Amino acid sequence: MTIAVGDSLPDVTLVKATPDGPQQVQSSEYFKGKTVALFSVPGAFTPTCSARHLPGYVEKADDLKAKGVDEIACTAVNDAFVLGAWKGANDAGEVTMLADGNAEFAEAVGLTMDGSGFGMGKRGQRYSMLVEDGVVKQLNVEAPGDFSVSSAEHMLGQM
Repeated sequence: MTIAVGDSLPDVTLVKATPDGPQQVQSSEYFKGKTVALFSVPGAFTPTCSARHLPGYVEKADDLKAKGVDEIACTAVNDAFVLGAWKGANDAGEVTMLADGNAEFAEAVGLTMDGSGFGMGKRGQRYSMLVEDGVVKQLNVEAPGDFSVSSAEHMLGQM
């Protein structure tokens, strides 16, 4: 079952990419007491994710924060080392990288995709959500191959 607006996020372990190395965090603790603009990409260093999705959130970080967002986070079915390298390669200091290496979060929210045709295996779908104190307030899931409703610009238009 896919998560919906009004639902609480599931409690799973994610791995935060930090300058000091990977740090395990429980999703229930990470999202508690703050407003987070969360977006999911099928994979770090993939074309649309690197050229448009991540850069949009970097460029619009100040605008999102002006609208009440405390933190911007990205999740992907990659390990924390890959997400950390991707963050550095894209000068994305404003974005917290949350690795979902085993796709536990993607499965728990019901937003997985099969990237086997591209040699990627199970991945998280491309989406964005606005989360307030662990509760989904907005959810924007892309159709396969699309990139529009999960963009930072779209999220800003909803706020």
